Amino acid sequence: MQEHTHGGNADGWITPVQTRSERPWSYDPADFGTPGREDPQWKFSDLARLAPLFASDGPARIASGEFRPEDLVSAIALQRATPRHIVADGDVRLTIRGAEDGVAAEHLVIEAPAHAVSNVILEHIGGGALAENVEIRVGDGAELTLVSLQLWDDDAVHSSAHQAVVGRDARLRHIVVSLGGAVVRLNPTARLQGDGSSTELLGLYFADAGQHIEHQVFLHHEGRHTKGRMTYKGALQGQGARTVWIGDTLIGPNATGTDSYEQNRNLVLTEGTRTDSIPNLEIETGEILGAGHASATGRFDDEQLFYLQARGIPEAEARRLVVIGFLAEIIQQIDDAELQERLRALVAAELEVTA
Repeated sequence: MQEHTHGGNADGWITPVQTRSERPWSYDPADFGTPGREDPQWKFSDLARLAPLFASDGPARIASGEFRPEDLVSAIALQRATPRHIVADGDVRLTIRGAEDGVAAEHLVIEAPAHAVSNVILEHIGGGALAENVEIRVGDGAELTLVSLQLWDDDAVHSSAHQAVVGRDARLRHIVVSLGGAVVRLNPTARLQGDGSSTELLGLYFADAGQHIEHQVFLHHEGRHTKGRMTYKGALQGQGARTVWIGDTLIGPNATGTDSYEQNRNLVLTEGTRTDSIPNLEIETGEILGAGHASATGRFDDEQLFYLQARGIPEAEARRLVVIGFLAEIIQQIDDAELQERLRALVAAELEVTA
């Protein structure tokens, strides 16, 4: 166990941890100070609206398994929640709500047994506040697809840490869709622990006026001959819409034969928005097949719009087609035709919101 510390010296200066792989952790909320801008993991967060999630109310809970809280909210969720264990061998769907009065806490343990083929959908709906941990274990040779839907009401506040460990020759497809909520902050981590393991970390988000959506994603290659793909795509519109994406990939010293790539793409639809996109890559062995990262943010393509309008398509429909086409790469990765259509409709509804 690595206890949390803010560091510092005799003069009181704080030396924050800059490298994701060195981020400290603790089961005890008391080991974490109040989140502030000096801490890189909270630097871009909406601290004012997340503040209700920062209140601790009891002793630490020592967790089983390999889950390690890396921030205050995750430690509090572990402290408050009784773990729910789910054996994923087939299709599983859960509906999760926040607390309308106070803060709800959730700790899910999702285990795909060896050689199982599983699909899990977590649908977050309603209002209120939620501090959440999702612990994911993918057994040797198993295939798990986990879809986390953030379809909150406009007033919801949600912070969640997902931590996955992927076994030998196993595969994890982890898909995040964040459309609702006032503030949504997700921190997915995948450890490719077993030789020959692989993962796809995929995300789709759409922020409108006053909404803050943040994803901090960590992919850790530990085993040999592992493969990882991280692709997040988002759109923004309306005054004060804000998105944050931080993608960290670490290729460890024993992860020979690694093939890894991460990318983030953002589509800005109106003035008055802000997006931060920060890809990071650490490589600790030279014996890899390949590794890279990319990030791009661009405005709505007026030429595409003109092209469609010139062929008789009304402007509103043309905009809808362009945005849905941009986000379709992620939607199409969900192996559920009904859910795909529902998400297309939700994106279309976002476009109809007055900025």
